[in-house]
Amino acid sequence: MERHHKFSIWYVIFGIWVVLLLNNIIYTSIAPVRISYSDFLHKLRQDKIKELAIGEKVMTGIMLDDKNREVRFATVRVSPDLAKELEGHNIKFRGEIESTFLRNLFSWMIPIFLFVGIWYLMMKRLGPGAGVMSFSRSQAKVHAEKDIQTRFDDVAGVDEAKEELKEIVQFLRTPERFTKLGGRLPKGVLLVGPPGTGKTLLSRAVAGEAGVPFFSISGSEFVELFVGVGAARVRELFRQATERAPCIIFIDELDALGKARGISPVGGHDEREQTLQQLLVEMDGFDPRSGVIIMAATNRPEILDPALLRAGRFDRQILVDKPDLNGRRAILEVHARKITLADDVDLDILAQRTPGLSGADLENILNEGALLAARAGRSEVTMADLEEAVDRILGGLEKKNRVINPREKQTVAYHESGHALVAAYTPGADQVHKISIVPRGISALGYTEQRPTEDRYLMSRSELLGKLDVLLGGRVAEKMAFGELSTGAANDLQRATDLARAMLTQYGMGKTLGPVAVTQRNQPVFLPQDSVMAPPAQELSPATAAALDKELKSLLEEREAQVEKILTDHRDLLEKVAGELLQKEVLDGKEFRKLLGLEDKQ
Repeated sequence: MERHHKFSIWYVIFGIWVVLLLNNIIYTSIAPVRISYSDFLHKLRQDKIKELAIGEKVMTGIMLDDKNREVRFATVRVSPDLAKELEGHNIKFRGEIESTFLRNLFSWMIPIFLFVGIWYLMMKRLGPGAGVMSFSRSQAKVHAEKDIQTRFDDVAGVDEAKEELKEIVQFLRTPERFTKLGGRLPKGVLLVGPPGTGKTLLSRAVAGEAGVPFFSISGSEFVELFVGVGAARVRELFRQATERAPCIIFIDELDALGKARGISPVGGHDEREQTLQQLLVEMDGFDPRSGVIIMAATNRPEILDPALLRAGRFDRQILVDKPDLNGRRAILEVHARKITLADDVDLDILAQRTPGLSGADLENILNEGALLAARAGRSEVTMADLEEAVDRILGGLEKKNRVINPREKQTVAYHESGHALVAAYTPGADQVHKISIVPRGISALGYTEQRPTEDRYLMSRSELLGKLDVLLGGRVAEKMAFGELSTGAANDLQRATDLARAMLTQYGMGKTLGPVAVTQRNQPVFLPQDSVMAPPAQELSPATAAALDKELKSLLEEREAQVEKILTDHRDLLEKVAGELLQKEVLDGKEFRKLLGLEDKQ
């Protein structure tokens, strides 16, 4: 097997040291013995000087040492009347012009050769196309058709997107079928959707099904420090793709490159905008019949430049959304092929427990389950391992070493019991799957997990009010049990406030605004709103804002009173569930409903 050695600066330092050492050895071996002028005169008077070459400042020659061996020597010229004295001793002497060739060779040429060699080795280590003059080369990773093993069977949960992309595959296989009637396929296909839903995987599956080369590059790889490099890379990418047509160009994270022009604080001539303009020109210039298909993916389509989305460029957008219940079940089946599952594993229950999770999250759950089983020394992944993996993904790692004092533990138990009881006795609320007072994640001291029986896409006002009630259940339970509030309900209160404000300002369910929506402009479609800097909301008059705040406060107080009534009517059950939690720390849904006497009603 071929071994690759990592380049290290210590190699350079060692090489310089070796060269200097050799230089010193060579110079020492050929250099003459340096003597003083007085020693030279002493040797001269003893007739031990055999030959002498007189330079302008230095004299070199051959003399006899104490053992009468000929030795080359060098000394400084001092006496101007040296010639007369030399004639008196019958010494053969001559004048000589000093040559600095060897000295220059060792002091200049060897270091030059050394650094040229080091530069060559570094460029060879960096690989082809990595030199200073190669910044404009395309950074795309080219995958040959035989290297792409991904197929549509490896992608699940996005059936509608796969159907749309099968047309692209047919075009790449038999383009004459579409061109004989004068039609053309879209030049660009834009995959939009939340992170982790399989946009990149889908593009690779298209290339694998079609059996064509696949050019993969990130939008951020086009832009460099040097002006004009990004545009040159775009030209180079399209040139290479045209030479290897039919093929697929895939640009991941297109929003890094295709952000709308005019919003950059640098101005309209920065490097990113020049790169974007070159991309627009290239997409307009190439012939769609050449067999080059451009695919891109983004989770922020709302910030893309409108010129990218017009007809003739990325004129087809395909939504790759988070999977529904059946889609999650199919994704789990795909990723479970390479994992040894025990007989008690029920993927249907796992799919029901994971609403809103993407395909990447589901794969991570199965992987975490396999790691937990391996850590425990089991030969199969059990349902308990997968349940614990879901808890890790949704709630965070279990804090086994966090010590909670008895009063805080009791507070958490009543808090989570309040959530669960309100959920159990609120019509339309999702059923309780698990209650835990085991600390998890960064700040969660406990949690109540609800499992919906089906995917929901619309919610009525009564259902939203039920969600408000469940969120306020923990706060009210603490107040009833201890007569005071704690900071444990801070997150619940924040979520309840956001939901109530959305009901009044976005969903038209309030009296102050009525059928008027006050929303933030250009909101992210697929990302959480708190993950990006949101634009300012539409302005309201001071009187309307004050009335809106008053209605918001009144709505939350009304729901809090409703929750207090539910918990008062079931106070004995609140005490019972809290006591059971303090003993077991974790209750599953079946145990909880058994305590309430509701097991036959579920």
